[in-house]
Amino acid sequence: MTTTESGATAPSEDGTQSTQHATHGYHKQKDEHLKRLRRIEGQIRGLQRMVDEDVYCIDILTQVSASTKALQSFALQLLEEHLRHCVADAALRGGDEIDAKVDEATKAIARMLRT
Repeated sequence: MTTTESGATAPSEDGTQSTQHATHGYHKQKDEHLKRLRRIEGQIRGLQRMVDEDVYCIDILTQVSASTKALQSFALQLLEEHLRHCVADAALRGGDEIDAKVDEATKAIARMLRT
């Protein structure tokens, strides 16, 4: 389920529950995150170019590893911001919301560990 800004809920694409805030935890670093993601996108395009140019397999794998690490680092930063903002905000409100946020974060961490 996804909560819209008006407070209504709708199912998310993957069937998980997700709560949206008017301002997300990453809001203050949004420009930095977008810059970082564009850099990662460039790395992926570089991988496509390497394959197209028949670059040596090990060199491509080295770049795959670098791209993977960059995405993992981005994910960890986003998770930290989620914990500091969304989960902390739910803790202040108390009630069932904190349990839902901790469960949501735990599932996100589990998904990250599977990759």
